[in-house]
Amino acid sequence: MKFADLGLSDELLQSVLSAGYDTPTPIQAQAIPSVLMMKDIIGIAQTGTGKTASFVLPMIDILAHGRRRALMPRSLILEPTRELAAQVAENFEKYGKNHDLKMALLIGGVQMGDQVKALKDGVDVLIATPGRLMDLFERGKILLTGCDLLVIDEADRMLDMGFIPDIETICAKLPANRQTLLFSATMPPPIKKLADKFLSNPKYIEVSRPASSNLNIVQHKVAVTSRSKKDVLKTLLRTDNVSTAMIFCNRKTTVRELAKSLSQSGFSAGEIHGDMDQSSRIAELDRFKAGTINILVCSDVAARGLDIKGVSHVFNYDTPWHPDDYVHRIGRTGRAGATGRAFTFVAPEDAEAIDNVEKLTGGKIPVYDLDSGAKQESAKGERAPRAEKPAREARPAREARTPREERAPREERAPREERAPREERPARAERPAREARPPREERAPRAERVAKPEVVASESEAPVAAAPRRAAVPKQAPKPKAKAGMADEAEWNGPVPDFLRFST
Repeated sequence: MKFADLGLSDELLQSVLSAGYDTPTPIQAQAIPSVLMMKDIIGIAQTGTGKTASFVLPMIDILAHGRRRALMPRSLILEPTRELAAQVAENFEKYGKNHDLKMALLIGGVQMGDQVKALKDGVDVLIATPGRLMDLFERGKILLTGCDLLVIDEADRMLDMGFIPDIETICAKLPANRQTLLFSATMPPPIKKLADKFLSNPKYIEVSRPASSNLNIVQHKVAVTSRSKKDVLKTLLRTDNVSTAMIFCNRKTTVRELAKSLSQSGFSAGEIHGDMDQSSRIAELDRFKAGTINILVCSDVAARGLDIKGVSHVFNYDTPWHPDDYVHRIGRTGRAGATGRAFTFVAPEDAEAIDNVEKLTGGKIPVYDLDSGAKQESAKGERAPRAEKPAREARPAREARTPREERAPREERAPREERAPREERPARAERPAREARPPREERAPRAERVAKPEVVASESEAPVAAAPRRAAVPKQAPKPKAKAGMADEAEWNGPVPDFLRFST
């Protein structure tokens, strides 16, 4: 089947052919004729199947007839993120170049003045995120009573982001007699309830089983620890023939830290997350698409719907908390018939999360063995074997050393018996036993023993006054000779001569 068989106008076919397409994808082949017949549609399709063109192309032909009015858009497309809204706007510009249609893009992070001015001039297509649309509606800057065609894109992502109440409010403001198209990769109960409430006898189109993953993507899970994640990632980036890669993290802080670490390691890496303003996010996406950088670290804000050609690898640096996010993350590769590879890092604490992913996809993800494959062989070829390291070869073998028994025996070294035994040392042997000393009360008081010569020899006070300082000796060094002459101490009436002093 060709696009010419779907009932599109000649002007639109020229735009499609000039863009390089002539054969529709399955979702396009089934959805476009039904949209042209003004039917409500529920489209279930995995990401990367051409879902955006399946509603953009027929909308261009439908809106080619009619006129626009100020503040009253003729059609409305709701997208969960700014990036998806901008991408749909690019599709309208590409395929609608041969039609006189005006479009307005209502997203956060940009000035509101230009958006209000475009609405006042009148638009045929209004592409918006729910938050900015509700803001303008509450300010009275937009009227939804003239909107005859509503598209709710990535409905399951809307659910995850908490936009369902806003969508219900918006749908209540639209005309009851309208055409509604709802597209989603999965169909959880809240989305089914939303479809039952706001769609009228819809045609159900499913081109793949819900939550199934693209068969063109080779999937692996890699057992890691929290500390080894960065090293394993860098090894795979260097050895797995990565041309362009998207790396997904669960937290914005992880995105920033990982992008910085990769840049410091020599990789051309950028980042995109919810804390960045819109102009910075667009700039990073443009750098990635242009090839200025080949690695984009991002949070789930970039997981869904972004059509970036040539992404060879997807890395789930963190196992996604919600299993639906796994399908959308890996869907950034293997698009439009190309093949791709997806690696999911599974730490011990991710056991429950990866089980939920495998339950949703209906099969076990093969384990990637880091110890086998080409990357290990290339790494081995670059490193010297452990046994050939010079540091180890330079050491003498243990058996080559002199045996212990051949060394000089310990007893031949400086025998202890040649040293003076402890009991024969004169300094300690000549000390009188403590009990042989006279009792403390029998000794002369310290003051009397030192000052006694001063009283006897009153005519030589100067020498006697200096005697106590010179005669002071430690208690533990008694003077045996002085003790021997203790009886004659009373007959001596002069200072003690130096040769009679005993010092240890």
